[in-house]
Amino acid sequence: MEYKVTNLRVYLHSNPTFLQFQKFLLVGILNTLFGYSCFAFFLFLGLHYSLALLMATLIGILFNFKSTGKLVFGSHNNSLIYKFFVTYSITYVLNALGIKFFSHIGYSPYIGGAILIFPMAVLAFILNKRFVFNHV
Repeated sequence: MEYKVTNLRVYLHSNPTFLQFQKFLLVGILNTLFGYSCFAFFLFLGLHYSLALLMATLIGILFNFKSTGKLVFGSHNNSLIYKFFVTYSITYVLNALGIKFFSHIGYSPYIGGAILIFPMAVLAFILNKRFVFNHV
């Protein structure tokens, strides 16, 4: 059994897609910190939370596009922003539907959202790799 686990570790750490996914997760942490910082800054300036959230989301999408494109996929192509926005929209809708599903079966939105973090990260990675930055 130890042999199989060791082989899996070696395979995963030498697999370019797995390494790219690890970068994607790390950049996702950076993007989350940036987005929340923007939200908190706009709240500090006195904006209503809904406007602060809108502004932080729009700025966050632009930041995420550049950081994900450059740091994860090595892309500097700004024309891909439209595809990136579509990817964001798809993951948002599926995440919202997933949280609604979990709410209907008795889980709080906090728990439903937590359950969906990893599946949504995998989906976002696949969509970005295949649909947005597929030329890289």
